[in-house]
Amino acid sequence: MKNLLRACAFTGSFLFCLSVTGMDTLDSLRHALEQKNLNDSIKLNLFLKISTHPSVTNPDTIIKYANQALQLAKTDQQRNRAFYALGDAHRLKGELSISTSYYLKSLRIYKNKGNLLGEAATLSSLGAVYIQQKNLDLSLLYYSDALIIYRNEKDSINLAVTLLNTGEVFRDLDMYDSALNFYQESKLIFNLQHYNYGTAYTMGNIGLVYAEQGKYDLAEQNMNEAIQILEKMGDRYPIAVYETSLAEIYAKRGNVKKALLYAEHALSIGQEEGLKEQIRDASLTLSDLYKATKSYEKAYHHQSQYLIYRDSINNEEVIRQMADLRTEYEVGQKQTEIDLKQAEVELLEEEAKVNRLMLWAGLIVMTLLIGLSIVLYKLYRLKIKTVRIVRERREVIEQQKNDLDALNKTKDKFFSLISHDLRGPISNFTGVVQLIQQQIANQDYDELRRIGLILEDSSFEISALLDNLLDWAMSQQGHFPYKPEEVSAEDICNPSLRVLRNSAKAKQITMTEEIISDLMLQVDINSASTIIRNLLNNALKFTSEGGKVTLSVAQSENFAVFTVQDTGIGIAKDKMQTLFGFHGNRKQWGTKGEKGVGLGLNLVHEFILLNHGKIEVDSEEGVGTTFQIYLPLSN
Repeated sequence: MKNLLRACAFTGSFLFCLSVTGMDTLDSLRHALEQKNLNDSIKLNLFLKISTHPSVTNPDTIIKYANQALQLAKTDQQRNRAFYALGDAHRLKGELSISTSYYLKSLRIYKNKGNLLGEAATLSSLGAVYIQQKNLDLSLLYYSDALIIYRNEKDSINLAVTLLNTGEVFRDLDMYDSALNFYQESKLIFNLQHYNYGTAYTMGNIGLVYAEQGKYDLAEQNMNEAIQILEKMGDRYPIAVYETSLAEIYAKRGNVKKALLYAEHALSIGQEEGLKEQIRDASLTLSDLYKATKSYEKAYHHQSQYLIYRDSINNEEVIRQMADLRTEYEVGQKQTEIDLKQAEVELLEEEAKVNRLMLWAGLIVMTLLIGLSIVLYKLYRLKIKTVRIVRERREVIEQQKNDLDALNKTKDKFFSLISHDLRGPISNFTGVVQLIQQQIANQDYDELRRIGLILEDSSFEISALLDNLLDWAMSQQGHFPYKPEEVSAEDICNPSLRVLRNSAKAKQITMTEEIISDLMLQVDINSASTIIRNLLNNALKFTSEGGKVTLSVAQSENFAVFTVQDTGIGIAKDKMQTLFGFHGNRKQWGTKGEKGVGLGLNLVHEFILLNHGKIEVDSEEGVGTTFQIYLPLSN
C-alpha cells in the first residue's frame, strides 16, 4: 500500500491523528536508513515514511526526519508531505504559529494541484490549531469545509475523524447534545470500518462529555475502555487526557488518593512525550488536589508549572502571528487569482495579433471561409449551451413553483382550520348577547349565571387559541423571546392551575389545585408556562365529566420531571407517530365539543426543545394519557 497522507485533527485537549501509511515497521525503516551508499531519492522516501509513521508520536523525532526530507525534496508533492508532518509536530508541541505556517504552505499546494482530499485534511488540521488557540468559530468553519469535501468524496475514515473533532468543538462550547451526536456518527463509521483506533478515541471523548454532565459512572466506563485499547496500540498521547479527567472524577467522589495516582501518571506521560497541553492540564489538577490535602508546597509547585505552560501555549504574540499567517495566505491566494486573470488577458491579446496577421496574409477568400466556419460552429455550440441552460433553469423554476404550491396549500389549510375554530366561539358571543338581553328582561338570574359560564368558556377558548397561534407564529419566524433564568417549579405550574380551575369545575373534573416544590429550574418562564398550560388544557379537553387530571413534579438527575396525567379518552396509536407535527388532519373534538387544530402540542414540542428538555408520552385509548416533560435544573 502506498504512503498516502496523515490526517491529523484536534480533539479537545489532544490530537487525534489518522495515519495512512505503508505496512513497513518503524524498525525496518530505520534499519534501511542505516545502509550505506543510499542515493538521495531512497533517503528522501525513508525520511518521509518515518516522519509520517503512526508509531512515531514524539514531535521532536517527527521534526528531525521531516526537516531532513525537506532538504532533499525536489517536487511540490514531496515538499508538501514534509510541510504537513512539520505542521503536525509543532502543533503537538504547542508551537501554534509555526504549525499554522506549515499547514498554510501545504494547503496552497493542495489547492493548486486540485487535490481535494489533501485540501480537506489540511483544513481539518487548521481547525485543530484554532481550537487549540480557543478560536472556536474559526475552528468550526475549517471543520465544516473539510466535512463537505469528505462527504462528497465518500472518504469514510477521514469523515469519521473530522466528525469526532467537530464534536470536540461543540464540547468546548458546552453544547453537549450536539457533541454527542457528532461522536455517535463518528463511532458508527469507525465500527463499520473495524477501525479500533478511532473507536477508542470516540469512546474516550464520549466519556469526557459524560464527565461534564456529571454522569461519572458512564464517563469512567467509556474512558477506561478507551485506555485499554490505546495501551495495546502504544498510543499514550490521549491516555494523559483521559486520566486527567478520571482524576477529577475521583476527586469529586472524595477519593483523593486515587485521583492523585491518575493525575501524576497523566503528568508523567505529558513530560515523557513533550506534550505541553497535557502537562498544563495535569499540573492544574494536581495543584487543586494537593491544595485540598493541605500540601501547599506541592500545590504551589504544580500551580507555577501550570501557569508557565498555559502562557507558553496561549499568548498574544502567538495569536498575532497566526492571524498574520492566515492573512498572508489569503492575500497570496488573491494574488494568484489576479495573476491567472492577467495571463488570460495577455493570451487573448496574443490571439488577436495572430488573427490580424492572418487577415493580412493574402489568402483572403480562404480566411473568410475559415472564419465563417468558426463563427457558425461557435454559434451552434452557443445554441446548444443556451438550450441546456434554459432547460435547467426551467426545471429549477418548476421545482420552485411546486414548492410554493405546497406551501400555499399548507398555509390555506392552516388558516381555514384557524378561521373555523374561531368562528364557533365568536358565533357563541352573538347568541349569548341575545340570550343575556332576553334573560335580563325575564329577570332569570340563574339562567344568566349559566350563560356567564358559557361566555367565560368561549372567551378562554378564544384567548388560548390566539395565544397559541401568536406563540407558534413567532417561533416559526425565529422571533420568540428566549430568556432563560432561575425560576421555581411552583411559578411555572401554579398560574396555569389557577387559570384552568374554573374549566375543571365546569366539567366536574378533579384537578390538582397547587404544586409545592423547592426545585429551581434554568428555563424561559414564558415558554415553560406555555408548555404546562397547553398540556393541562388538553387533559381537561379530552377528559369526560367526573374524570381526574393531575400535575406533579419530581427530580431525575439534572432535570425536573413534570407529569401531566388524565383519565381521558387517550390517543389513537396511528396518531402517536405525528403527535408533535402539523401534518394531515389535526382537528379533534373534546368530550364536550371543544375544538382544536393540534397547534398546542406542536408548541409544546418546540418549546421543550427551546429549553433543552425532552418529552415522553404514554397513552391507552379509553384509559388516559400521561405526558412527562424533562426541563433542566438550575446549577
